Amino acid sequence: MDQTDNIVLPAFLRQFRLELHREYKGVAASLMSMLSIISRVLAMLGALFLLPAAVATAQMQEPPAPLPLSEYGKLPDVERVVMSPSGDRVAMITTLEGRRVLLALGPDNKPLRIVGVGDLKIRWMRWVGEERVLLTTSNTIDLPNNFTTDQYEASTAQIIPISDGVDAGTVFGGKSRYFAGVLGNYGIRREGDTYFGFFGGIEYRRNSGRGVNAGVYAFDHGRPHLFKVNLSNFDVERVADAADENHSRDWVVDGDGSVAFTLDVNEDSGDWSIRNAQSRTIAEGTQARGAISLVGMNFDGTKVIFAERSDIGSNWYVIGQEGGEPEVFLDDVDFERLFFDPANGQLMGYTTGEDETERHIFADPELQDKAERVRVAFSSFESWMSDWTSDLSDVVVRTSGNGDSGTYFAVDLSTNRANALAYQRMAIGPQHVGPISTFEYTARDGLEMDGILTTPPGVEPVNLPVVVLPHGGPHRADRPVFNWWAQAFASRGYAVWQPNFRGSTNRSVAFRRAGYGEWGRAMQTDKTDGLMALAEAGIVDPSRACIVGASYGGYAALAGVTIEQGIYRCAVSVNGVSDIRDMYSEDYRASGRERTTRVALREQLGDPDLWNDVSPRRLAERADAPVMLIHGVDDTVVLYSHSSRMADKLDDADKPYELVTLEGEDHWLSLSTTRHQMLSNAMRWVETYNPAYLDDD
Repeated sequence: MDQTDNIVLPAFLRQFRLELHREYKGVAASLMSMLSIISRVLAMLGALFLLPAAVATAQMQEPPAPLPLSEYGKLPDVERVVMSPSGDRVAMITTLEGRRVLLALGPDNKPLRIVGVGDLKIRWMRWVGEERVLLTTSNTIDLPNNFTTDQYEASTAQIIPISDGVDAGTVFGGKSRYFAGVLGNYGIRREGDTYFGFFGGIEYRRNSGRGVNAGVYAFDHGRPHLFKVNLSNFDVERVADAADENHSRDWVVDGDGSVAFTLDVNEDSGDWSIRNAQSRTIAEGTQARGAISLVGMNFDGTKVIFAERSDIGSNWYVIGQEGGEPEVFLDDVDFERLFFDPANGQLMGYTTGEDETERHIFADPELQDKAERVRVAFSSFESWMSDWTSDLSDVVVRTSGNGDSGTYFAVDLSTNRANALAYQRMAIGPQHVGPISTFEYTARDGLEMDGILTTPPGVEPVNLPVVVLPHGGPHRADRPVFNWWAQAFASRGYAVWQPNFRGSTNRSVAFRRAGYGEWGRAMQTDKTDGLMALAEAGIVDPSRACIVGASYGGYAALAGVTIEQGIYRCAVSVNGVSDIRDMYSEDYRASGRERTTRVALREQLGDPDLWNDVSPRRLAERADAPVMLIHGVDDTVVLYSHSSRMADKLDDADKPYELVTLEGEDHWLSLSTTRHQMLSNAMRWVETYNPAYLDDD
């Protein structure tokens, strides 16, 4: 690649962030100050050069004075940065003088609109043209007794005007005929000067007769129809009907705003079919788990991509409007991300980890060249394209990792310039980011795996106290990026070990499937094996370990002191599963007792006759270390009762424990106040039973 084609980054990003951090400490923590500081520091640094790889490598330094835990526990100062279709405008969620707001910026970082968002749980953001931002939030609502679950996390989509003369509004809002929430977003399409959104939604039934309730709209069923919503005046048009009872339905909307493909799945038998735009069946089959889904349009928009998870792995196929035999798609490609055109929903490209190096693969040679330039420019960082224009002329890139608590860049491919837009955590400068690395090891049965090791900043990684922090899911994976929870513990002197145990998604399908039926068994000992490998390497002291986690990680924390024994000094479970049989029953009930859900759950959890043997609540009397239970009251994924019942059992067994209730909090720790409450309590528990700094005497 010719040097003139290289994207130039701010020279010596580490020094850039240090200068920014120094200036930030002397001013009010507002976005206007932040933008001013960024401009001044850029001016001070002067010339821009390609960033040398050595700069991205963590340097040993003197241990910095620890920051307040609130800097780690609060929501990021800046998040969800998105770019308008032209690339000329960006919007973000940020904190301005203590107030959480949506901020829209024009060229040269000129503020266009500031809208307060308070404690809204923001799930998704996207520009609609150049004058509107679509904001999707969620809220936990209670349901009547006749529903299959007691609480539901309902999503709401609303338009935030950025330009004067544009109306604000809520999708399905103010209309008694519809539930004012969305059940799926199927794309934004433009017709002339008008933008339309395609959303799943619930339409109520209008009562007939002459009684008191005549003409009143009432709940009929919870299966969504597909609606086309005018995002200027919020008129609603139904464009596709809901599925039949005991069926689920999914759609793909093409670039012209037409329903191009429809998938139906029978939730009892697993029978499925795909229909084309003329409602003719073009593909069908049976999937016992119901594990089949539509992915989107292919590269040229002529076919639909669908995925099926079978006994031996996941297979992807494409099929066109005329039907025929489905063609295998991306066969034997270990891809990590897909990129879709926001204007028409067509696949643009994907990333793959071939030869241990992430590569961008795009169908269009011009897009391929642009994506590759972005990859090369940021190859020294853990980075990813978080938003982009249809032609990839402008891209938002987010970096994170060693020396970087999170940075957003606006990349202009026409000028090959990358300018720092914002920093996710202004107070956490490079000197406060503990070194992050990938540590490889072998489990006791010979299976190769790895995990992420974070060590305290400025401290030699030798014989350190350790916090084992397994991820949730369990079908997820940790990567060498800034993790606010891990860094908080590292700032207090702990090594933090995040094992990618079997069942994680960082390796092959076979590696993921190796976790099936292994809750509390091999999945648990994988974590311990990694801990012992770190001890053998001299990095951690295995006699000074606690285990902490959320969701499945919370289950693993409880399992670490009940199923396993003699390993940990304490455990902290956040929104954790305490009883596998209860979890199965809750998920099965929430699905409407669908047979496909039962098959899928039993495949993952193994033999039901063995569940009690690996359920911490049923083994509470075996707990050999103090347990802290932290749980959000509004958790709809793992019910609060998992922690309250575990607390009762620990109390009955006269075991040391504490139950911390997070009022108004959900499964994802979406609120700053309760997130900080969780972190401060978890830290207190670990420091009490496994202090990082021991007295010499």
